[in-house]
Amino acid sequence: MSRAGFPQFVWIWNKTQGLPTPDLHVEIGRWLATAWDSGERDLVLLAFRNSGKSTLVGLFCSWLLYRNPDLRVLVLAGDFAVARKMVRNVRRIIERHPLTARLKPARSDQWAADQFTISRAAELRDPSMLAKGISANVTGLRADVVICDDVEVPNTCDTPQKRTELRTRLREIEYVLVPGGLQLFVGTPHTYHSIYSISNGTELGKTTPLLAGFRRLEIPILDANGNSRWSERYSTTKIEAIRLRTGPAKFDSQMMLRPRNILDGRLDPDRLHCYSDSLDYTEGNQESVLMLGTRRLVSASCWWDPSFGAPNRGDANVVAAVYTDREGDSWLHSVRYLTHDPARAQEVDEATQLCRQVADFARTHYLPVVTIETNGIGRFLPSLLQREASAIRAPCVVREHVSTRNKDLRIIDAFDAVLAAGRLHAHASVWSTPFIEEMREWRPGARVRDDGLDAVAGCLLSEPVRLPRVLAPAHAVASGRLNWRPLSAGTTAPSSFDV
Repeated sequence: MSRAGFPQFVWIWNKTQGLPTPDLHVEIGRWLATAWDSGERDLVLLAFRNSGKSTLVGLFCSWLLYRNPDLRVLVLAGDFAVARKMVRNVRRIIERHPLTARLKPARSDQWAADQFTISRAAELRDPSMLAKGISANVTGLRADVVICDDVEVPNTCDTPQKRTELRTRLREIEYVLVPGGLQLFVGTPHTYHSIYSISNGTELGKTTPLLAGFRRLEIPILDANGNSRWSERYSTTKIEAIRLRTGPAKFDSQMMLRPRNILDGRLDPDRLHCYSDSLDYTEGNQESVLMLGTRRLVSASCWWDPSFGAPNRGDANVVAAVYTDREGDSWLHSVRYLTHDPARAQEVDEATQLCRQVADFARTHYLPVVTIETNGIGRFLPSLLQREASAIRAPCVVREHVSTRNKDLRIIDAFDAVLAAGRLHAHASVWSTPFIEEMREWRPGARVRDDGLDAVAGCLLSEPVRLPRVLAPAHAVASGRLNWRPLSAGTTAPSSFDV
């Protein structure tokens, strides 16, 4: 009996799983099969996020082992868990696919989640399939096929040093792959200097793209005519929603496969919509409502990025408040640059002075939660802030947060989508603070003021506290202020019934 081709192998698997085989997957399957049969061994497959490319590559590995059980497949990924996920998926396919069930070994110790060895004639030192993170030691391994599945991710490419290290690691593949072996890179670009780029991927004096000469298949989510490449799952309306939600830079990179320079996402304060309405808090009939003009506010976030706060010295000490309305627009209502008074330090210490200002800020703006970035001096402030908030009867909770991501990327992720969508509004008072100048002057990697940007980015990225409509309990807050946040209080349901 002749061996099934890869498109047929995929169709049989999908049939057993009750799944359709979209045209997009047929195209990828035919490309992989043609490349393998024609002897092409250096391949790059780029397809938009959630296109099923890794699933298809897992089926491709299963098909290769079906065709030749003596092959050794090494999976490299930016994170070991991702590589392990593919190996585990291939193991399940081999167990359940009608054409490969015979390959399952008799010994259970040959059938692990991160590596397995199928029934094969050759006695080889390396397993049939093995998972490794890109930073793992691969010295001594040998493979006939190396799959690089999403080796370029933010954790491996967000600085020049990491990009250099990634390229160094990938060059080790030459010492792992046997002569005539297959290299298959699968992923999407995450940086302007992407390993997948054929034109703008060089930096630090390098002149040749890493994957020069590789056969490529690139499938962006929109074709040349602007039509969806997978219309059954991604309608044009849904694609536009993804563009608005993620921002133009990330959409171009992850969905259209165009490496983008982070400078393209620089901040433009002219995209802010200025307003002058004040917060309007009302209570009545055991209900509280917070309005901004004619808009009902439904969520709020407050972020405090603390520093020493000495006048005109060091980093600025900034607290910011952002609200969200029912339409999903964000309202930057206040950015306050805090300082302490050194002349009062003997009477009230610097930290207490700052915490009192933040507590007053939370009470004035009806904020239910204040998040403190506890990197540096912020480690001892949460309990002090909670004490000062209680002292002035400000009903807010204090949360701690440790920032580990690169600040430049954090700011871009926070502002890019909401500015591009025209959904960020700023109160007129914000224009009288250093925040607007920070937006105009900010460049990634430049030594410029960005403390206000960091605080507002924290508000935009933090999980908002939802404020849906709710009736206040009879014993309202001791301070006399009802809770304006819908669904913020618990509800007791009747339970005295029989089932």
